[in-house]
Amino acid sequence: MSDLQNTDAPALPGIIVTGASGRMGQMLIRLLGENPHVRLAGALERPGHPWIGRDVGEAMGAAPLGVTVSDDAVAVIAQAQAVIDFTAPAATVAFAELTAQARAVHVIGTTGLEQSHLDCLKAAARHAPIIRAGNMSLGVNLLTGLTRKVAAVLGEDWDIEVVEAHHRMKVDAPSGTALMLGEAAAEGRGATLAELRTPAREGITGARVPGSIGFAAIRGGDVVGEHDVVFAGEGERIVLRHLATDRAIFARGAIRAAIWGQDKGPGEYDMQDVLGLN
Repeated sequence: MSDLQNTDAPALPGIIVTGASGRMGQMLIRLLGENPHVRLAGALERPGHPWIGRDVGEAMGAAPLGVTVSDDAVAVIAQAQAVIDFTAPAATVAFAELTAQARAVHVIGTTGLEQSHLDCLKAAARHAPIIRAGNMSLGVNLLTGLTRKVAAVLGEDWDIEVVEAHHRMKVDAPSGTALMLGEAAAEGRGATLAELRTPAREGITGARVPGSIGFAAIRGGDVVGEHDVVFAGEGERIVLRHLATDRAIFARGAIRAAIWGQDKGPGEYDMQDVLGLN
């Protein structure tokens, strides 16, 4: 890869927001404007989007921010110290290559990534830091650590179910957070989620396989995010729960990750690393 890094980097890390018109994109732009430790350096949207060429603040219905929305990812990311990306898997893979070329931090909150996408991200991480998490909130990442510990203590006679709820517009299921929790539970049992995951249930499914990890997804209304990890034993249950009521928690976590990653070398990181929980 060629190095596109801007050698005249400003004192404050310049952060690019992809998918600027989306809910998370607009939340990130607002919070970046309030954070004294970073600056909004660019806003990206897909070609043909009506925001292209407009000041992103005005496009959001607010005061001008002096940043024009662009569809030229190569030029914009070349000026970045970090890219925060809550888009779609194919777009995230493309952004990862450009961000790696710029030697910038790539913070990824995109969900629905498949193994082929993860393989591409791993390749990009050989050149620059990638911080990826199914959920950027402090509370969820604490829940992940607790899930791993509880699963390690309890035996396979305790069934594990991850139950999640999100708004009606969410396009993937289970959520990235639910999968992250499932992975933590599997790790606690000394296995991988691929080994223990139970497929979606419908019809005559037969008895539960001992030690398996199941998922249930609820979609409706404007639910920001709710996640329960249920450990069900004979005569008792343990339920670990996280409720999100404001998407700002995810944006704040992503900005924190972008700042944390500024002095990190190439590699793959997650929010457990950012929060010092690993």
